[in-house]
Amino acid sequence: MTDIGEEPVAQPVSGNGDPQTPGPNAASVTEAVPPRCPTRTRLYRAGHVLAEGFPAEELSRRLDADPEAVAWLDLYDPTPDDLQIVVNEFGLHPLAVEDAMSQRQRAKVDRYRSHLFANMYAVAVRDGHGALVVGEISMFVTERALITVRKQDFDIDALIARWDLNTDLVSTENQVSLLVYGLLDAVVDGHYEAVEQLDDAIDELQTHLFTDETGSDLRRQAYDLGANIASLRRIVAPMQEVVNRLLRTDAHLVDAILTPYYHDVHDHALRAAETLDAARDRVDRIADTQLNEQSAELNEITKRLAAWAAIIAVPTAVTGFYGQNVPYPGFGHHDGFLVSCVVMIVLAGGLFFYLRRRNWL
Repeated sequence: MTDIGEEPVAQPVSGNGDPQTPGPNAASVTEAVPPRCPTRTRLYRAGHVLAEGFPAEELSRRLDADPEAVAWLDLYDPTPDDLQIVVNEFGLHPLAVEDAMSQRQRAKVDRYRSHLFANMYAVAVRDGHGALVVGEISMFVTERALITVRKQDFDIDALIARWDLNTDLVSTENQVSLLVYGLLDAVVDGHYEAVEQLDDAIDELQTHLFTDETGSDLRRQAYDLGANIASLRRIVAPMQEVVNRLLRTDAHLVDAILTPYYHDVHDHALRAAETLDAARDRVDRIADTQLNEQSAELNEITKRLAAWAAIIAVPTAVTGFYGQNVPYPGFGHHDGFLVSCVVMIVLAGGLFFYLRRRNWL
């Protein structure tokens, strides 16, 4: 693999105006201080694990002792002092270090003279109810090392197992690239799994759409799902560009062996984004369908109330007519009362059956 980032990029300048170009052996100038945060380490050669779990301050010495070896260092929730060891040993750019320490950075890839910096988000759905658990991951990719910085928890053991399954793809030149591929593949697969779980939650929501359980609970669930989908889309959509940037030739990262595998990760990221867009449309349709269903129910209730009001109006009109203080046919006679009752029953009954046939009752 060629040197990462051969194109000249602006470097920090010392007080006398000379550019500072710290190399991977800069730890010889500044004594390495062990990080206090939890760390994971591994040393690889040709896909085989030479050592793991060794102190992070031994990273540079082990790489110097074996020119064909590459290393992985993982730092969990480090402080600036914890990260200083890799800054000294690998000459990391201060802007990249600042991004690695900052929270809620956007998903991106930046290229510097001696390394690449990438930021992304791993995600999972908690309890299958649509609640998202998000973990931010930053990585520094140098010619001989992959340094990951995790700001939240992430299933690192699953990532290691994925690396161990891909040892047949290793060549002398692509060892670091293979580690990067394993990380990208794990993150994107997590995205797609989260999208599928949200899609299943939408299926479950649709089964209750036309049942007696519809109401405020269903509207609340649909709103929560829509909010989670919007949050997940902000995580999933940028991953296509992240993989694209790493695939570019100026990144000097991917060789002919791993190019199809990186393209496969890109396809998974694209499919996750497309599935998420379809899920968002489904949630919108559920909300619209429930609103239309409620409108239809309201119209039905209004029809029934109007029908009963019309029926009640008939005896009201008849009794009002016969209640006038003027003589009328049957006034003062028992027959007049019977006639008025018959008129009310016939008119109200006829109106009832007419409205019943028109499905108003």
